[in-house]
Amino acid sequence: MVKAEYIWIDGHKPTAKLRSKTKVIDGSVSSLSDLPLWGFDGSSTMQAEGNDSDCMLKPVCYIPDPVRGGDSILVMNEVMNADGSIHTSNTRAHLSEIAEKYKDEETWFGIEQEYTFFQGRSPLGWPDGGYPAPQGPFYCGVGADEVFGRDIVEDHMEACIQAGIGISGVNAEVMPGQWEFQVGPLGPLAVSDQLWLSRWLLYRIAEDYGVNATLHPKPVSGDWNGAGAHTNFSTKSMRENGGLKVIEAACESLGSNHDAHISVYGAHNEERLTGLHETCSIKEFRYGVSDRGASIRIPMATANDGHGYLEDRRPSANMDPYQVCAILIETCCG
Repeated sequence: MVKAEYIWIDGHKPTAKLRSKTKVIDGSVSSLSDLPLWGFDGSSTMQAEGNDSDCMLKPVCYIPDPVRGGDSILVMNEVMNADGSIHTSNTRAHLSEIAEKYKDEETWFGIEQEYTFFQGRSPLGWPDGGYPAPQGPFYCGVGADEVFGRDIVEDHMEACIQAGIGISGVNAEVMPGQWEFQVGPLGPLAVSDQLWLSRWLLYRIAEDYGVNATLHPKPVSGDWNGAGAHTNFSTKSMRENGGLKVIEAACESLGSNHDAHISVYGAHNEERLTGLHETCSIKEFRYGVSDRGASIRIPMATANDGHGYLEDRRPSANMDPYQVCAILIETCCG
C-alpha cells in the first residue's frame, strides 16, 4: 500500500492556495503511469460551480514523502476540466509550452523564498500586542533573542533534502520571525514544481508546531522588511563568455515590459515595493550591479566575470513560480 498525497493549486484569488488529499494505492508506484487521474470538488476550491463541480487532478511529478516516510509520496498535479482540457487556473500548462519552445536556451532558475511565521495574530517571537527591537540584528542572526522558529526551519530543510528537492540554503531574514529558503538552480518546470512542493512541506511541518507560515509580501506594516521571492535567472548565452552584454540586453527588455511582469508577480506587491526596505518602487524600473534597491540586480561576480545571471527582485513571496518563470523566458528569450 502506498499513501499518495495529491497536491494541487486552487482557484482562490488574488492568491492561489495549496490543497491536498490522500489516495491509498494498492500496489507500488515506480512511474507517473502508476498514478491514476483523480477527481475533486471544484466548487469547494473556487474552480467550479456547484451544478458542475467535478475537476480532474493529473499527476505531473512525485517525490518521496518525508513526513509519512516509507513508500509514501507527494504528488504534484495539474488541474484539468472533467473532459481533460486545461482548467483556467492551471498555469503550469503554459509554462510547459514556453519551456519546450525555448528549450535550446537552457534556462536556469534559482528562487529565494521568503516567508514569515505567525502564531495567532502576531509574528513568531513578537511580544503580545507589541513590537520587538528595531530590525537590524535579526538577519542571519543567532540566539534565542534574535531568531524564532529555527526548529521548524531545520525540520523543513531536512524534509526537503530527504524528498530530493533542490534546496540550496536557508537563513533568518531581516524581520524577526521571517526566514528564507532557496530552491535551484534548476530548469523552469523543475524549480516551479519543487517550490510549490517545498511550500506544502513548510505549511505541513509548521502545522505540527501550531505555527502557520504566510507568504504575504507585507505581513507587518511599518518600518519592517516585506517578503519577496527574488528570482535568479540565466540562459546558456548569459553563462558563456560575453554573457554580460546578453544580460544587459535582457534587462532593457525587462524594463520595457515592467507592467506586464508586475501583473503576475504577486498580489499586494505594491505594499512591499515602496522604494524602501531594499526594494525599488513598483512604479519605477532600474537595474544595476550589486544594487539591492534596483528592480534587477546584476551580482558582483557576474559583472566581474563578464557572464553569469541576473536577479529579479520584484516577485513577491506569494508569486506563482509557473507564471514568473514563463514571463521571464518570454521577455528575455523572445
